[in-house]
Amino acid sequence: MTEFFQSLGMSFEWAWGVATIAGILLIALPLMLAVAMIIYADRKIWAAIALRKGPNVVGPFGLLQSFADGLKVFLQETIIPSAANRGLFLIAPIITFTVALIAWAVIPFGEDMVLANINVGLLYVLAASSLGVYGIVIAGWASNSKYPFYSALRGAAQMVSYEVSIGFVLLSVVMFAGSFNMQTIITAQQGHVFGFINGFAFNPLLFPMAVVFFISALAETARAPFDLTEAESELVAGYQTEYSSMSFALYWLGEYANVILMCALNAVLFWGGWLPPVDWAPLYVVPGIFWLFLKILIFFFIFSWVKATVPRYRYDQLMRLGWKVFLPLSLFWVVLVSGYLMLTRYGGVL
Repeated sequence: MTEFFQSLGMSFEWAWGVATIAGILLIALPLMLAVAMIIYADRKIWAAIALRKGPNVVGPFGLLQSFADGLKVFLQETIIPSAANRGLFLIAPIITFTVALIAWAVIPFGEDMVLANINVGLLYVLAASSLGVYGIVIAGWASNSKYPFYSALRGAAQMVSYEVSIGFVLLSVVMFAGSFNMQTIITAQQGHVFGFINGFAFNPLLFPMAVVFFISALAETARAPFDLTEAESELVAGYQTEYSSMSFALYWLGEYANVILMCALNAVLFWGGWLPPVDWAPLYVVPGIFWLFLKILIFFFIFSWVKATVPRYRYDQLMRLGWKVFLPLSLFWVVLVSGYLMLTRYGGVL
């Protein structure tokens, strides 16, 4: 894209700056539209499972319901509690929303379709996603209210707990791919199983880690059955109890942007990303972005399916699963995968 703007007579510096801004907008604007439509899809899936109709009034088939909800919160008054820390109270949802967007900079949408193709792309995603806990903790503390503070502490403990196991899971992927670069991880999955199946998840040695990563992604995004940060029975509505208007909407948008990001990471790290399911030449005629979006939609359907059918865990069950099951399992799997690779790929030579 930089070359295109240079062909219009711009200097390299100006062309690079305009191309970068254009790339950011090409990701951020469709993502915002996708969040609106994914909220609609979420509600439709829940309704279908509960044998209800769901949104069906605003617009054809209810497609404009999310936009009507957005307009409603935009027109509401922003209320700041008198005892709250005003500055932190306002900046917390901005942090959550911003962090949910910046991780998309390294997600490859196709062979040459990525905003920043950096060598440490996976580390960048981990760093960006771990920052989300600040928005939750700051919101709970700045509200100066008991229940949001309890929820914020829960959210912080929950996200930190499952990020540890996610880190070990990703080590297994990095060892197989030999790189932290997201594009390299995807290309390493081409013909990975039997020489014609694309995706690490089809490898029996990595499939358990794909399952652990998916469940950890549910916990990382505080989706059911791990939505303990918004357990209405004891926490009213969680860390955003005191929020209203657009500040509440930013939390809502950030939450769903994180959900879509985790669906994309599931697709990229284990299921071939923009590669077709099978390494067969005719399938590559279909643009890679189509395969990636299809996989994201499948994972989002599973996210919604789980939310609509699985009852909420108790908090002690949540912590036990993270620290006593997933952490030892993922750590053992790192040793297992590294041993397997040493024997097969490197011939046991240290």
